[in-house]
Amino acid sequence: QTLQKMEQAEHPPSRQLIKTPSLEQEKKALEEEGATLLSNPQCQGSLSVIVLGASGDLAMKKTFPALYSLFVAGLLPRWTTFVGYARTPMSDEDFRHKVTKDWKNTVPEKLAKFKARLIYVQGAYDSVDDMRRLAAKLCAVEVSPCNPPGNRIFYAALPPQVFLPALQSVHDGALSTTGWNRVIVEKPFGHDLESSRELSASIARIFQEEHVYRIDHYLGKEMVLNLFILRFANILLQPLWSRQYIKCVLLTFKEPIGTEGRAGYFDQFGIIRDVIQNHVMQMLSLFAMERPVSRNAEDIRNEKVKVLRCIQPATMEDTVVGQFVGNPAKGKQGYLEEPGVPHDSICPTFCSSVLRIRNDRWDGVPFIVKAGKGLDVRKTEIRVQFSDVPASLFAEEAEGPIPRNELVVRIQPDEAIYMKILGKQPGLTSRIQQTELDLTFSSRYRFVKLPEAYERLLSDVIRGDHAGFVRADELEEAWRIFTPLLQELEQKRVRPIPYVFGSRGPEEADELARRNGFVRAEGYHWPAASPTAPTR
Repeated sequence: QTLQKMEQAEHPPSRQLIKTPSLEQEKKALEEEGATLLSNPQCQGSLSVIVLGASGDLAMKKTFPALYSLFVAGLLPRWTTFVGYARTPMSDEDFRHKVTKDWKNTVPEKLAKFKARLIYVQGAYDSVDDMRRLAAKLCAVEVSPCNPPGNRIFYAALPPQVFLPALQSVHDGALSTTGWNRVIVEKPFGHDLESSRELSASIARIFQEEHVYRIDHYLGKEMVLNLFILRFANILLQPLWSRQYIKCVLLTFKEPIGTEGRAGYFDQFGIIRDVIQNHVMQMLSLFAMERPVSRNAEDIRNEKVKVLRCIQPATMEDTVVGQFVGNPAKGKQGYLEEPGVPHDSICPTFCSSVLRIRNDRWDGVPFIVKAGKGLDVRKTEIRVQFSDVPASLFAEEAEGPIPRNELVVRIQPDEAIYMKILGKQPGLTSRIQQTELDLTFSSRYRFVKLPEAYERLLSDVIRGDHAGFVRADELEEAWRIFTPLLQELEQKRVRPIPYVFGSRGPEEADELARRNGFVRAEGYHWPAASPTAPTR
């Protein structure tokens, strides 16, 4: 009934020329997507997805829900088995209950079939004998009427200290001898440039690069994937995508929360290692890369590496670091007051740094990367601010400085692509005002459920598509950019600037952006009719 009401709702006249996909069209598209996926030769045969560290938070909150969603949508090979592997003693039935007990809005019939394919193996991560026992159990379930190859995915949802011993044991005792084997690796990918190189070299001694999938879930987000289409499928944007028209680029990652029980982990890494070096740099490389030769994964990753190599290392002179303090009015404690944080910790919970790309396209354009916890809103976006119009004809009609055009790609939440432009204010006046060309996904694609990042990336692993995963040399370049800054911060014990929980962050970060050409437009709200909406 709800869907019928939505389909019968009247559309504004301005929207009638472009029809929103109906529920039936989306179902048909999903079926076609499933047929295309399962016709891929990589998907033939039985498939076992083995989650190492299956009793941990990552597996419970992300990995298994993503596998269930793919299963329900019919996007997995017919003969698929899900295996949890961990040190905790547990029966199959207890494990099934632990995995699914908090799931909401499941389909009972589908859930029962999923649970029937879900098994558990208890064992040590560094034990080859336990891995051989796992392999024996896999061989018993990897059967089908035609007895095709048994393909295996090993998802290493493990802490860093057991990561390499587990991969070595998998290699020595649990690999399939009849099908392909693939390994998914979760961050952290090292602590700095040297440790990252050592980790990559250790992995290379166990598995070939083509079998390794370093997962950064931001590469599976809908709007990050849209960057590639936006860049190379729209001729009107291509001539604008350079230093001739772009004044600066701001990449922002903001969270209105603290460490949420991860203080012990976070204090060892900080916001630069935890967010900027991986998530933000992946967005930057996709935004700034040159056109690849093809859509082949290696061609795309080659261009990402090329642009990363053009980025100079971050410096203290172009960086502001901060640490949130308590906000009693909102009942929020400071970072140093969180359980597990040393009282004298200098770990930054906020960082804003200006990066410079030395190539023909971007020379002179500041890329301001900013990330922080304990801020005012939850938001991840890329904001492109274009240059001022020279000798503007409308200076007299503008109330204050003429706002710049901006192209904003909102990654999360409220996924959208919109461009802030200037237009005439309606009526007899000749004043200009800021407005927008808007593609907000929730209104344009009302019946579309955007897949979770882990769903998309797991699907890519099954198909053998590396485009959404981080290659070893790509990882090395990202660490090269930030390791000198990290070393200086830690060796000199630079004290982060305090900022109040729930604020925009240190005022020094806004000043850093202003010095590098960014102009923050005041008074523009979204939607324009709502006086209480946050500034966009």
